[in-house]
Amino acid sequence: MKTAYLGLGSNLGNREEHLRAAIERLRAVVNVLRVSPVYETDPVEFTEQRRFLNLVVEAETELFPMQLLARTARVERELGRVRTVENGPRTIDIDILLYGKAVVRSGRLEIPHPRMAERRFVLAPLADLAPELRHPLSRRSVREMLDAAPEQMVRLDPQATKKVAG
Repeated sequence: MKTAYLGLGSNLGNREEHLRAAIERLRAVVNVLRVSPVYETDPVEFTEQRRFLNLVVEAETELFPMQLLARTARVERELGRVRTVENGPRTIDIDILLYGKAVVRSGRLEIPHPRMAERRFVLAPLADLAPELRHPLSRRSVREMLDAAPEQMVRLDPQATKKVAG
């Protein structure tokens, strides 16, 4: 079994429900160990869109990385994800952030996630679960990466956390 960290985000429709539904579907794919609190965050890159709700799931899996990618992509499709605008609005986004200590580089998948160290919306919830976890390439801890990450509005959303956690 490998421990994987998955970043989830939603900014279309009922964001809390999309996150909750994605976690439920992921339970059929991986052994969900823990779920971070939910954060509301400003969009990055394509900024003319609604704020996102983001969280991180810690899971164990026997799937290989490409198999896990195929399963998470299927969950996205089942929840109405349509890829039209790069970094645009989405019902659900599921990124594989880390997969054990693995480093994967292919045309379809990069692990660790190539932009995670720049994204507070990934690092803040990941730090809630594993602040001392080390990036397999830079060897920096999640806490160190969060402290060095560019500024972005990221705030804990207790109401959304209650709705997602059920």
